[in-house]
Amino acid sequence: MERVYKMGYINDLIRKKYNTMTNRQQIVAKYILEHPKQVAFHTAKEVGEKSGTSETTVIRLCYSLELSGYSQLQKEVQASLLNEKQEIDPLVKFRTSTTKLSEEDNLPEYLMIQDMHYIEKTIRNISNQNYQPVIDMVISSEKTFVVGFRSSYAPANWLAFSLNIVRGNTRLYRGEIDDAIQTISEMDEKSSVIALSFPRYAEETAKFVKAAKDKGAKVIAITDNELSPVGLLADRIWRVETPSPTALKGMAPIFSVLNILVQGVASTQWEEVQKRVENYEKTSQQYYPFVRNKEDMTTGKKGAADEDR
Repeated sequence: MERVYKMGYINDLIRKKYNTMTNRQQIVAKYILEHPKQVAFHTAKEVGEKSGTSETTVIRLCYSLELSGYSQLQKEVQASLLNEKQEIDPLVKFRTSTTKLSEEDNLPEYLMIQDMHYIEKTIRNISNQNYQPVIDMVISSEKTFVVGFRSSYAPANWLAFSLNIVRGNTRLYRGEIDDAIQTISEMDEKSSVIALSFPRYAEETAKFVKAAKDKGAKVIAITDNELSPVGLLADRIWRVETPSPTALKGMAPIFSVLNILVQGVASTQWEEVQKRVENYEKTSQQYYPFVRNKEDMTTGKKGAADEDR
């Protein structure tokens, strides 16, 4: 019986086998990822011509991906596109909504609908098949390291902070502030690294991830492309759809993805998380008494700091 591959699995195969492909096969692989509709409705010869390679290269790529041939690749791409059409196309919704709002000069709503559009596109990239393994990987790790530079530093900082509250043993690698050698020396096969990387990709992120893999750590990449520097190195990848430039327009879908990561970990270890959060709040009130608790805020009762004035 012929083994059936879904488009997401083919994308993952391309990512994992990309560095073993010939230069011309890599050109075809990129073309498949970027132009699935062309692959769905054109022959291997036509795809070879459109990608600037050849029919032979296209077919050899299929074999290197462990497919039976180009026909199997084409059938799976067609099936994935058909499934997408059965849903409400977010691009159509986006164009319809934003055209009307731009005519009405409603900038706040226009921008928020744009954020929703990219979040909807990102949802399609994170299925049950690649969601739970990432959550399990984080939960099973004795230590988790988070890394991200440039536009990725702010979301990386938030992720490390939040994961540290819900499960502990999470550290943000801060580049020049931290000793890279010391940080990497603490890693082993029971560690995981969550790497955030978006254009323009920071070379230091890829170097850190490569060193972590050499120590046996598992790598989760949160990036915009399977073939990004950290995407090629990762054991698991969550691809985020972001507008350009990411630093100015792409934070909403990135933080949405980070939120489901934190919530996924929290929901799996809910009793333990509740205890950690309660302890965090108790410690916060102990060392920062000037922050009123909820009872003080609702009853109007003065806090300790107010009484001392």
